[in-house]
Amino acid sequence: MKFVDEATIYVQAGKGGNGSVSFRREKYIEFGGPDGGDGGDGGSVYLVGDSNLNTLADFRFTRRFKAENGEPGRGRNCTGKSGDDLYIKVPLGTQVHDADTAELIGDVVKNGQNLLVGQGGVHGIGNTRFKSSTNRAPRQSTPGTPGEARELCLELKVLADVGLLGLPNAGKSTFIRAVSAARPKVADYPFTTLHPNLGVVSVEAHRSFVVADIPGIIEGAAEGIGLGIQFLKHISRTRLLLHLVDAAPFDESVDPVEEVRVIETEMKHFDPELMEYERWLVLNKIDLLPEDEREAKCNDIRERLNWQGPVFMISAINKQGTQQLCYRIMEYIEAHRKLKETES
Repeated sequence: MKFVDEATIYVQAGKGGNGSVSFRREKYIEFGGPDGGDGGDGGSVYLVGDSNLNTLADFRFTRRFKAENGEPGRGRNCTGKSGDDLYIKVPLGTQVHDADTAELIGDVVKNGQNLLVGQGGVHGIGNTRFKSSTNRAPRQSTPGTPGEARELCLELKVLADVGLLGLPNAGKSTFIRAVSAARPKVADYPFTTLHPNLGVVSVEAHRSFVVADIPGIIEGAAEGIGLGIQFLKHISRTRLLLHLVDAAPFDESVDPVEEVRVIETEMKHFDPELMEYERWLVLNKIDLLPEDEREAKCNDIRERLNWQGPVFMISAINKQGTQQLCYRIMEYIEAHRKLKETES
């Protein structure tokens, strides 16, 4: 299925039911008095987080949603039935904005989380409520108020612990296949990844993390070239970025250092704060280098980049070095989780 990470929908909460004007009419009772009941409240609209969903594709076909109206009040002090609330399922990681004001309404990040996006109308009051010692036969009531109606922009940002960065064919999809059960498309041409892929990496029992692979980013992406820049928002929720680089490109004129700088430039254009994220350099495809040259190649790239963070050498296709890398990632994420628990 085509990945859909943005959608616009219209929601309409239910109208409150009108209050009733009614009087008792019973045999042998000459002055029955008012008995008009209140109306029912209109149904509200909620977005509900569902961990079984991973795209906003369903909203390509259904874009308008309306909750039930409240029923009007009736005689004999009968209150109208309230309209049922409407619950719309969305994938975890969905941000909701008002389309007219761009206001952030909320962020659905937990399974079963309810986010109110349309408040139902309030019920009207029946004439019984207006009865007093000076007004024994009131003929007034109030109408129910309209339900809230608004157009919403939904934007999905996938939830992952680790995000993969790199040019097309850097080996990101091969890496995620090597360390998880995810099976993204792998081929010997650019842009085989057309949408984000999530993989769960289990290093041992009860120790796992989620890694996100996004389409490759190329030079000029900030100006709309290629595919990756539109998915950079997905890595904004990650705790750690792995910057994969082809350490042994087939074209000898290609410089891995320049490839790293291309990605960094596009990240700065998209969101300068991404450069503050923890980022590890992963030199992939080292199996294509002579064994006695690998260490020197790694040191050369590190020095020319003036890289201060961790550097790893792996071969994703042979799973060489991937297990050690995953253990290091797990240790980092667990330390990050403990720190967050301490701060809270």
